[in-house]
Amino acid sequence: MEPRITIVTLGVRDLSRAAAFYRDGLGFPVEDASEHIVFFKLQHLTLALYPWDKLAEDATVDHGDQGSPAFRGVTLAHNVETNREVRDILDHAAKTGGRLVKPPETVGWGGYSGYFADPDGHLWEVACPANVETPPS
Repeated sequence: MEPRITIVTLGVRDLSRAAAFYRDGLGFPVEDASEHIVFFKLQHLTLALYPWDKLAEDATVDHGDQGSPAFRGVTLAHNVETNREVRDILDHAAKTGGRLVKPPETVGWGGYSGYFADPDGHLWEVACPANVETPPS
């Protein structure tokens, strides 16, 4: 796995309030937004805000309460170019001290992804946004 983070997603209780804080309060530029998610383009990564319970549901974990050890309200994302890379990274993470949380699968937004937890339980999503088996030529 290359040492990079592409997206940090924060689970939030009130998407409108959180988006206003980051957009208006901190001046983060909105890259894309809908009624379900907001993306802010930062220097070398994207910050995403997503409803706390929906983010937990996507990772197939109990959403608990804010600050719950079951779900912390944050996932880290590592995007790759192929479905094979998704599978390889999840397998490698599980073999080297991580725990497979959600096996890779085609997901509703059109990509292919799965989740692993690091030894401390921090969730990582490994995703291929285009859902492809081989890299484009």
